Amino acid sequence: MASTTGNAFNFNLFRRLLSYTKPYKGTYYFVALSAILLAGLSVVMPELIRILIDDYIIPQKLGGIYIVICVMLGVLLLEVLLQFSFIFYANWLGQQVIRDLRLKLFSHMLSFKMKYFDTSAVGKLVTRAVSDIETIASIFSQGLFVIISDLLKMLVVLAFMGYKSWQLTLVSLIVMPFILYATRVFQKAMKKAFEDVRNQVSNLNSFVQERVTGMKIVQIFNREKVEYEEFKEINNKHRNAWVKTVWYNSIFFPIAEMASSITIALIAFVGFKLIVADSAMQSDDGVLSIGTIIMFITLAQMLFRPLRQIADKFNTLQMGMVAANRVFGIIDTDSTIENNGSIQANNLKGEISFEDVKFSYVDDELVLKGISFNVESGKTVAIVGATGAGKSTIINLLSRFYEIDSGKILIDGTDTTAYDLGSLRSEIAVVLQDVFLFADTILNNITLNDSSITEDDVVNAAKEIGVHKFISSLPGGYHYNVKERGVMLSSGQRQLIAFLRAYVSNPSILVLDEATSSVDGYSEQLIQDATDKITKGRTSIVIAHRLATIKKADKIIVMDSGNIVEIGSHSELLQKANGYYKNLYEVQFAKDEVA
Repeated sequence: MASTTGNAFNFNLFRRLLSYTKPYKGTYYFVALSAILLAGLSVVMPELIRILIDDYIIPQKLGGIYIVICVMLGVLLLEVLLQFSFIFYANWLGQQVIRDLRLKLFSHMLSFKMKYFDTSAVGKLVTRAVSDIETIASIFSQGLFVIISDLLKMLVVLAFMGYKSWQLTLVSLIVMPFILYATRVFQKAMKKAFEDVRNQVSNLNSFVQERVTGMKIVQIFNREKVEYEEFKEINNKHRNAWVKTVWYNSIFFPIAEMASSITIALIAFVGFKLIVADSAMQSDDGVLSIGTIIMFITLAQMLFRPLRQIADKFNTLQMGMVAANRVFGIIDTDSTIENNGSIQANNLKGEISFEDVKFSYVDDELVLKGISFNVESGKTVAIVGATGAGKSTIINLLSRFYEIDSGKILIDGTDTTAYDLGSLRSEIAVVLQDVFLFADTILNNITLNDSSITEDDVVNAAKEIGVHKFISSLPGGYHYNVKERGVMLSSGQRQLIAFLRAYVSNPSILVLDEATSSVDGYSEQLIQDATDKITKGRTSIVIAHRLATIKKADKIIVMDSGNIVEIGSHSELLQKANGYYKNLYEVQFAKDEVA
């Protein structure tokens, strides 16, 4: 997508944004009509003021004053009603557009590959979905329609001035080229300034989000002072970016005000000179009068005021366009897992085959170097190996969180790419070592708001695996709010909730990624008992950490540096002299038996 950087205005981007108003054409045209009517009414009040002065006040015909005043009140009331309609529906339209745009953005983000989130700062994504979207709303509420309305007012005022007196109209336009040039320079400068502002806002959000999330690490390693100094530097850059916009405004608006004042003085001077000259010639057909001069002064102010407002509103429009460019940048990002499969993965047997699978997170840096293995239906396979061997990568590929570089992954003899992605993932339940819980109730964290899973189903499942007593002891039981990331629960309790979440989904394939590595002995026993129950008759892959899990596995896959070095049962692998698993067992796992 074309960037707005370096351009005063990107019309392609603007047209794309306007396409989101199509579902609300009626409102769009009503707001446009209101802008036209307001422009037409803009010259009515100055003309009424001229009539009041020339036809009634100066001749002292007081009887007709009340009629003119009543007409002025009527015009004022109509203008107020139109202004209300214009402001309300312009804002309403903006909110509808950003609602639709935010939904599209979030929906697109939900489909991204995990690789995208691996390389994208969370704070920047939050900025795009929240503050940048809100900034886009101002295009409609304070930018686009206000600019159109002001431009129409300027054209109507200028045409009316030319009709009334071409001499005073020319006087009014003397400083106009200078103002237009200053406005153009101002717009370009503000465009660059707002680019810098949005960058700094994004950096600030990203920094704060990461530090708040990782506050425990900051405090454990006594990094408060260092992080404070870094935040101070980022905050200063944010301030300096905004100060630059203030600087440009401080220069432009006094210049525009001075130009308006000079124009008013010129109108008064030339106007009275023409009246005096007309009187000296004793002409009765002169079109100039005191009321006309006062009308022109009012019209000149109306001519320059929209010009100043247009510059100000163009700032709003520019900032909204910068935000739109960033949002569309994410929407246009092609980082989704292809979902071209048509086969529904319902009631899978769970036969898994990896055939010469190669995969890399970074180009030319293979993590899996052509691995092949089979998992029979209903069997439990443990995968062991040193950190970085590629164990967790296998799980990520099985659920298609990443696309493989080459090879095949088959489930029940069918390539995983042939399955509908949603149905495939619904048949695979994963319990991770690092459990993530939402700021919601225990019940909703277990069901993930799946209406097909009732509270009774959850309670019965909890009783079956022995965690009902623990949940019932909490205030509110299953309706206890665990707060952000489940901070109200211990790591062992969070792990139990995650295990129950996997259990109630009744998966065809169960994956445990070191699911008991960070729990206490009591929680581990509960999970181990539940593991025996849930894995019975169900295909299970376990990233092994505890000895008990390894011993009970039907098959153990031993990995090292992206390769499978050994496959066999626990007893078979221990019989291999100087075997990789035997050495790993003696160094890492045997101590569990001693403990």
